[in-house]
Parts: sequence; structure tokens; C-alpha cells
Amino acid sequence: MEYLLFGGYLFLFAWLVTKTGFLKKSGLSNPQLLILLLIKIMAGILYGWIGIYYGQFAYMYDTWGFHYAGLEETKLLYSHPAEYFNNLFYSGYENKYGGFLESSNSWWNDLKTNMFIKFLSIFNIFSFGNYYINVIFYSFITFLGPIALSRVMNDVFPGKKLEVILACFFIPSFVYWTSGIHKDGLVFLAISLIIYHVYFSLKEKKISLSAITVIIISFIIILVFRNYIIIILLPALAAWYLSVRFSKKIYPVFAAVYTICIILFFTLRYISPSLDFPQAVINKQNAFRQLQGNSSIRPADLDPTALSFFIHSPKALSATILRPHPGDVKHLLSLAAAAENIVLLFLFICFLIWRKKNVHAKPFLWFCVFFSFSFLLTIGYTVNFIGAIVRYRSIIIPFLIVPIVCLTDWGRVYKLYFKYIKINDNA
Repeated sequence: MEYLLFGGYLFLFAWLVTKTGFLKKSGLSNPQLLILLLIKIMAGILYGWIGIYYGQFAYMYDTWGFHYAGLEETKLLYSHPAEYFNNLFYSGYENKYGGFLESSNSWWNDLKTNMFIKFLSIFNIFSFGNYYINVIFYSFITFLGPIALSRVMNDVFPGKKLEVILACFFIPSFVYWTSGIHKDGLVFLAISLIIYHVYFSLKEKKISLSAITVIIISFIIILVFRNYIIIILLPALAAWYLSVRFSKKIYPVFAAVYTICIILFFTLRYISPSLDFPQAVINKQNAFRQLQGNSSIRPADLDPTALSFFIHSPKALSATILRPHPGDVKHLLSLAAAAENIVLLFLFICFLIWRKKNVHAKPFLWFCVFFSFSFLLTIGYTVNFIGAIVRYRSIIIPFLIVPIVCLTDWGRVYKLYFKYIKINDNA
């Protein structure tokens, strides 16, 4: 029966993907949409399978933990619906609903898990509690994320459809981590929808009520599942907006906005102790250090000062950009991540050497750069497990790789390659 139900839902969502207006406007054909959705579903199934057979070795307990907790919540919905709706808002902590950025003993810290379990419990009503059918639901919803980003990137880089498709849909770690039943796919969806609506609203110089609604909902999703990303995203959006308004002063605008934000980051604690952002980063780092794992690295020993954060920024970036390297390989997942890292670094080197000349700097591209590196820095400062670093950074990779691939002059690369082959053949 479960196989028939899985096949029925697969057929239904395969049909829906060809009828959904937002997806059809992506410029992708129906067969392309179907193939890309099926890739996400297969990645989500693989994610769950690895969680069963290699979960203990690769430390992937979460996805099945969420699933079983979701089953309990679905039972609670049927038996005690009032408690089902009320328990999400219960706080047993002394600070009640305080501790917005705390990593423990905080209602906000618990909210991301509790809300995700509620989300899965709704899936269970229709899937009868089948994990792999839930993967189909989740894959279809989160499929809107890379579609939204690809529509923006196709507008930024006209005539680069193939490059955009490859960089938005075929980066292995991105597909894997955003397709599995975990919070990353929803977070990427929310970020992408915000960027999509801001980009086209700025381009058209007007914003619709529906766009405002989607942006607000997307911010709520980020607030629930990864609240610290709001602190990273808002300065990038502000600098993007102002650089569009003052298009001849893109560099000064980004420099000014981020200088102000850095100053506020380190000084707001003197106005209110609850706004001690440096200490919040250190608390998050300490929370990670208390966890057990087989891929741990030692992050920078931070002090809540601007000098300490500045001194340790190279180490933080190297951890998120260069790890895992071949020496970190301990199992199949880390081998795949290390291999992908080498390929991505190779693409970046090609960009540095053979990037296209006389490309006009666009505010959106600078948004991608500043947002991405702020994100990578935050991960590098706080996370001390290579596996977690790979998962967290996966949602930011397309924002860097799409511009890198689209701004590289691959014609020059091909000519050099075939010239090298010809020389070797003659030798």
C-alpha cells in the first residue's frame, strides 16, 4: 500500500510541477522541471537512507529524529488538538520568551525544532506517517527556492542559462542538504524568495502587496529556523537597496553600510545587554564545543572585542572555505565534500585567471559577495564540526558559484585546454 501511495503522490507532484505558474515562468521546459524535481526527491531519499544505515557513523540522527517526533505530534493532534496548538507557545524557562540569540535554555532556540516538527506533523496527515512520501512533499515545496534564485540569475546573466542551471541545481552538497528533511531547505527557500521579490521590485521600481506578503512570511521562516541569518541578511539588503538608489556610488555605499553595521555590532551592548552580539557568537561557539562529533576542529578562541574578531577572521574563513581537505576524509560523505571543495576552488581559480573583462559591477552581485562572506564568517566563528560546516554553508554556495561560473570566460579556458592537448599529441 505504501508503494502505491508513494507512486500516486510522485505522479501528482510531477504533474503539479508542470502546472505551477511560478515554475513554468522559470524558462525551463516541462521535462527539465520534472528531471530537476526528481533529482531533489532522489537526493532526499538518499539523505534518509544514509540517516538509517550510516547515521551513527556520519552523525546524521536529526532527520529521523524529526520524523519520529513528528509522528508523535500527529498523534497528539488527533487525541488532544488543544494541546497540539498550545504547546508550541509554552516556555518553561525563567526568562520566558527572552534569550533571542541564546543557544540553550531559550524558547527561541527550541522554537526551530518544535516548529519543524509541527511542519512534519502536517505532512503525516497526508502521507500516513511515511518518511519517503514526506520527502516528495518537502522536495516540491523547497524546489521553489532554486527556481526563484535561477530566475534572478537568468535576468542578471542573460544568455547564460546552462551555467545558471548547473550552478543552481547540480552542486552536490547544495542539492543533498537542501533536499533532505531538515531545516536547510526551508531556510534557503525563504532567502531565495526574499531575494527574488526584492530584485524584481527594485528593477520594476514598484512592489506589490503579494511581494510584501511573501517577504514578510519568508522573514518569519528565517526568524523561526535560523534567526541569526536575519542579522546577516538585513545589512546586505540595505546596502543593495541603497546602491541601487545611488548607482554611481556602489562601493562607498557598501563600505558605509557595513562600517556602520560593524560598529553597531560591537557597541549596541552598551545600550542594552540583550544586544550583546559578540557574546552571542561566543555562546554559540561554546554550545557547539559541548557537542560530540568525529569531525571536530578547534575554532578561533574569541573574545567579545572587535580586535579579536578581526584577528581570527582569516581562520574562520579558511575553515568554511577550505575544509574539508583530503586530510579530513573519514567516510564517504567527507570524501564527497572534499572532492566538491577541490572542484569549487578550481572554478574560483579559473574565474580569477580568465574572468571576463569590462564587466559592469552590479549592486546585486555585491550583495551576493557581502552576504555570502558574512554568512561564511559567522559559520567559521561558531561551528567546530566539519560536517556541520558543510551542511550550513551549502545554502550559500549558489550565491557565489553562479556569478563565478557566469563571469568566467570559458572560451579562453577551452582554447588553452585544446592547445595543450594539441601540443601533447604532437610531442
